[in-house]
Amino acid sequence: MKQGIHPKTRLVIFEDVQTKKQFLIESAINTKETAVSDKDGKTYPVIKLEVTSETHPFYTGQQTFIAQAGQVDKFNKRLEKSKK
Repeated sequence: MKQGIHPKTRLVIFEDVQTKKQFLIESAINTKETAVSDKDGKTYPVIKLEVTSETHPFYTGQQTFIAQAGQVDKFNKRLEKSKK
């Protein structure tokens, strides 16, 4: 492998925003936010995710509803306009 062409990696917390479950994984992703790990109490960069294996219907076997801020209302308004 060529030296010096690969990005530097570090431990990063990936956090599910619905369940607050944290996954500590080595990654090259950049972020300015930090959080304290549940596992070892150290501070790491954090990436917040809407869906992980903890909440995805394929893995959980349950259908969950995530209400995005105002998107349902916007859709209903557009639907009413199109009916008129």
